[in-house]
Amino acid sequence: MGEVKDVAAESPGAAARALVRRTPAAALAVRLPPDGLPYASLVLTAPDHAGRPLLFISRLAEHTRALEADPAACLLFDGTAGLDARLTGARASLVGRMARIEDAAAKERFIALHPEAAVYRDFGDFGLWRMEVERVHLVAGFGRIHWIDADDYLFDAATGDLAAAEPGIVRHMNEDHADAIALYAERLLGLPAATWRMAAIDPEGTDLRADGGTAARLVFPGVIGNSSDARKMLVDLVKLAKSGMN
Repeated sequence: MGEVKDVAAESPGAAARALVRRTPAAALAVRLPPDGLPYASLVLTAPDHAGRPLLFISRLAEHTRALEADPAACLLFDGTAGLDARLTGARASLVGRMARIEDAAAKERFIALHPEAAVYRDFGDFGLWRMEVERVHLVAGFGRIHWIDADDYLFDAATGDLAAAEPGIVRHMNEDHADAIALYAERLLGLPAATWRMAAIDPEGTDLRADGGTAARLVFPGVIGNSSDARKMLVDLVKLAKSGMN
């Protein structure tokens, strides 16, 4: 699994990616046809393993029709909620172009992270879109401002093995290791006892959900790249959680 490190603090690109991974919604800015006037709306998002945002949106929405006319877009991820001084918190604006894609696995990943979207999974007017990120503007507090190139933002590793294994890992953990998932949530993240389940796993962490829609993200202390790495990481995290119980 390589060197243990805090990937969220490793670089501005990693910090922006960590914010995107833990933030389930964003403000989407587009240009309205025919005059190109700016328009912003709130959308649910889910990142793929590289950190590219996925949207599952209807053609009835103004923003979708705008993207069909002009794919240029900006997604603002806001990490300032709950702070007394909001402008001291982190926010990241991802700039790029949106493209509609046909990817069943990515669609299921979006729905796993947003179960409420399952009701319109097969609606004909809904489609999956992905942003091809070109630049990122990160504001991590006063004086901590960075423009980040796409290559420095996107996760720089071959993630295909883990992405292909993700559904099986998640299913196995939920069916056979609910006790481990509870330890992750309650011992490592300090969250209240609940019926926790794993929703997704990526090279940098795992997303957990509880009844009632409560969501949490556990960042790994290192990076994983395949199912073997995932198994070792998940076992090591159980040991870490149990060590704090003694």
